[in-house]
Amino acid sequence: MITSTPVGDWTWEIPAEDAGIRPAAAARTAVAVWNELTERRLAAPGSRAGLLVRAGSKLRDVLLERHGLRLTTDPLAPGSAFAQAAAQADELDGDFVLTIRIDCPGWWFEPGSEYRAEKLFSIHLEVWDGRLLVVTLETYSDAWLTMDTRDREQPEVYAANAPRLAAALEGISALLGSPPTPGDENRHAAPSPTGFEDPRSEGPAYVDSWGTFEGLDRASRLTSLVPRSDDEYEWTTEHPVRYFTVQREGRTLGFVWASVGDAAAGYAPRTAAGDEAFDAGAHWLLRLREAHRQGLPPLAALDWLTRNSPQPEAGHLLEDSAREIASLDALEELSGKC
Repeated sequence: MITSTPVGDWTWEIPAEDAGIRPAAAARTAVAVWNELTERRLAAPGSRAGLLVRAGSKLRDVLLERHGLRLTTDPLAPGSAFAQAAAQADELDGDFVLTIRIDCPGWWFEPGSEYRAEKLFSIHLEVWDGRLLVVTLETYSDAWLTMDTRDREQPEVYAANAPRLAAALEGISALLGSPPTPGDENRHAAPSPTGFEDPRSEGPAYVDSWGTFEGLDRASRLTSLVPRSDDEYEWTTEHPVRYFTVQREGRTLGFVWASVGDAAAGYAPRTAAGDEAFDAGAHWLLRLREAHRQGLPPLAALDWLTRNSPQPEAGHLLEDSAREIASLDALEELSGKC
């Protein structure tokens, strides 16, 4: 399953030498960590980086900010967007805090198949006044666990993926000169220096953590993208649902759905599609609000959407007629796994 919040994280702290840590050196470190992931298909060209520099004395003062920097096979090639941002940061004087974040698309494997997530890992790097470099690696997949985040054993998935994560952690540790400090156990899993603890030994922290928390996390993120309104269908249902697949340029972004038995309708983002799934979902939710204002019941609203789709960047409905699935939970699982 792909999650909206990290399944686990690992941190390395590297004190500065006498010369301090300049932004250009930090950028090289970030790219070197990214390369450790790309070697194992845990990251890929097309990753997006952001660079932020804030004044050390007043963190709200932004000195430099760049977003959406696309990483190529050679991210620091002369003239590349990331190289230019790092060079601009390197020209700054005084005490400041540098933050670099790279969201990494990558692949996880299942028997006979491989799947791409647009944010499989994130690399987060900070430099505080040139004196301390902190690197944190986060993952948003449970492919490295002996049991998935719905508490089902997955020995073949684990065997295909966990060694890749272990090798990446070992490679990053060799690069940075120290082992990682695993993050604390969270709602999903307990990180270890080589990956994750086996949840079969003591049991998971929460039963069905994905089913318990992911829907709430998604709903919170989606509602943050649209204005508040009373024109809303219910967000949950115990009835079967009918749905359409939302696609753009051949990629599934999510599923717009309606209950067959009550006043519920909504949008389930395909988490593996990353930020695009949520951005598109905001458009479909606004369309559902319009249907609600017109007094349409959920199934009628779903039919209305076939004739009143949002703008093209929100995607289009794939099917000619709605499909039916046994429950909203089953549809949400599809959106978290496919």
